[in-house]
Amino acid sequence: MVGLEGVGKKMTTIEGTVERITFRNEENQYTVARFKPAGEGREITAVGIFPANPGETLRLQGEWTTHPEYGSQFRVVSHESVSPATLGGMEKYLGSGLIRGIGPATAKRLVAHFGLSTFKVISGEPQRLTEVEGIGPVKAKQISAAFAEQKGVQEMMAFLQGHGISPAYAAKIVRTYGSQAVEKVKANPYALAEEINGIGFKTADRIAQSLGVAPDDRYRIAAGLQYLLQQAGEAAGDVFLPEEILAGQAAEVLGVGEDSAREVLGDLIARGRLVADKLAASCLSSLAVPC
Repeated sequence: MVGLEGVGKKMTTIEGTVERITFRNEENQYTVARFKPAGEGREITAVGIFPANPGETLRLQGEWTTHPEYGSQFRVVSHESVSPATLGGMEKYLGSGLIRGIGPATAKRLVAHFGLSTFKVISGEPQRLTEVEGIGPVKAKQISAAFAEQKGVQEMMAFLQGHGISPAYAAKIVRTYGSQAVEKVKANPYALAEEINGIGFKTADRIAQSLGVAPDDRYRIAAGLQYLLQQAGEAAGDVFLPEEILAGQAAEVLGVGEDSAREVLGDLIARGRLVADKLAASCLSSLAVPC
């Protein structure tokens, strides 16, 4: 579970079911949902940045606030997906449209037939789904695959948020990389700065530190060199910097040896990631990010 804000405040934890989504901004995942806490007959309004779907069981941490127009609301600071523990929750989750191949009628038949073992059967014994009227071998495989995919998305979101990635950016990463999201981020978190709009070097570096990436990792030095060159361009309007100056700045800012910075710099030039110009900057060998 990951907190986004609210440090120092007294947080309240509630668990229950998402009844319906009133509003969602798909860009940043800001959500307004009607939420029914477990054991209560009333619904509440939950607001915040948290991906959610009707029928999902969530454990929410946050605080109660009062909106001048809409009244009492629960402002979500962090969230955690929980498997539905009741037959009604399972049926609502499966019939919400979240799992391809299962509508409300099929969800009702599945839960009626398998009871509290429904999820276990779908994920571990998909061949048994054919016991339910209207489900053949092909559809059984499709349902099991769609169920696994959705669970995979939830696990990826939990992993990404667990390493300091906000729900909004986590959603962008999953949309961009699909099922390979976790592997991509683990392999090179600095690629996020180039491939995910809104994530820059500093954010990628923070994620990398959370993942345990070494300070002298070549991906980190390469991303840092390009970041410093871009910063120089934004500050002075000149996209060129002398190689020695850039290597020295990188060594200082990144806390690595200057020899390591120069070595990675040479590799970036050789691979065409940076452009060398022998005539620029007072005849010193200088570099720029290629257009």
